[in-house]
Amino acid sequence: MSQTSTRTSALSRRSVLAVLAALGGTAALGVLAGCGVPAAYVRPGDRAVADESAADKKLTWANWPLYIDTDDDDPGRRPTLRAFEKRTGISVDYVEEINDNDEFFGKISPALTNHQSTGRDLIVISDWMCARYVRLGWVQEMDRARQPNVAHHLDPLLRSPAFDPGRRFTVPWQSGITGIAYNHRKLGREIRAVSDLWAKDLKGRVTLLSGLDESFALLMQGNGVDVTRWTADDFHRVCDQVEREVHRGQIRRFTGNDYTKDLVSGDVLACQAYSGDVIQLQADNPDIRFVVPEEGAELWSDSLMIPDRARHKANAERLVDYYYDPEVAARLAAWVNYVCPVPAAREVLARARDRDTAALADNPLVFPDGTMRERLAVARDITSAERTEFARRWNRIAGL
Repeated sequence: MSQTSTRTSALSRRSVLAVLAALGGTAALGVLAGCGVPAAYVRPGDRAVADESAADKKLTWANWPLYIDTDDDDPGRRPTLRAFEKRTGISVDYVEEINDNDEFFGKISPALTNHQSTGRDLIVISDWMCARYVRLGWVQEMDRARQPNVAHHLDPLLRSPAFDPGRRFTVPWQSGITGIAYNHRKLGREIRAVSDLWAKDLKGRVTLLSGLDESFALLMQGNGVDVTRWTADDFHRVCDQVEREVHRGQIRRFTGNDYTKDLVSGDVLACQAYSGDVIQLQADNPDIRFVVPEEGAELWSDSLMIPDRARHKANAERLVDYYYDPEVAARLAAWVNYVCPVPAAREVLARARDRDTAALADNPLVFPDGTMRERLAVARDITSAERTEFARRWNRIAGL
């Protein structure tokens, strides 16, 4: 496993840009799509075409850069994917073309809006954006009869998000936690709660994530809100709080993934952070800690979907199920170091001969323990009716 490659991928993959409502021409398309107007919405009967999987043993899979295991000696070789091809005879055209959720949405939305094939059989998108695709009818329901591993091994915490009850249209690829990272040695104390970010000794040494979808849930949880069913009042209460902290100089700035640079340099002592990033930072600096606050933290996912008019649906479903085999999921988890959506993979890693690999089985940021799991929740997504108003207010506070 290449630690260097994993670290680089974590930082690029979770980069945060302004929400769709703030993006010029793409915003207009996003608002149209999010509202589910007739021109954009695709009815169930119009989503599928004749499946060519049986006669055409291939599929095209679009993913984020460096989001799969690779060979240390040959970065272009992906061991788990090659094993799938050898086992099934299905050839996979794996394309690392997704660099941002909004950008990719704009790239394939014209085809989906016009009931045309995207040329892709499988895509990986962050769940807050998956919600938009599901509402629009731009993805097909998966056949769980073809996916026994998914049905049996998918983490119960991830099984039924508000936007896709029962995970009929989406399957988590990898998951993660939005919590708080801090430098324990430089701060000289522990952080236990979201409210600790507002302490006097942290004035000017705190950063928050700039992206609306990435930041709001953890802050709401700090107020004791059940983020699976938060309200507009909960959102505006958070905005009021953040505005006050900005005005009194508590917050140094709002960031994308460059929060890691500030944390490592010591310019920032505490920040909103992603669990996958912190695993990598800890490899170089054990003083950096990650905490799931006492009030809870957000559990998020990047999920696999089969877009409308995909020509190799059965092949795609088979690939998704393959990665839910605990043996395969364990190999992937050992490379990417995110929260594994297959808890059964923990036992596989625990049996590994390599000490570092086996240690991942006991890392709660890869396999959350019972106490941590009780504090994790999948937040309700921002609806199309809410997005324009909420994005306008948040972006004004964050300076976007």
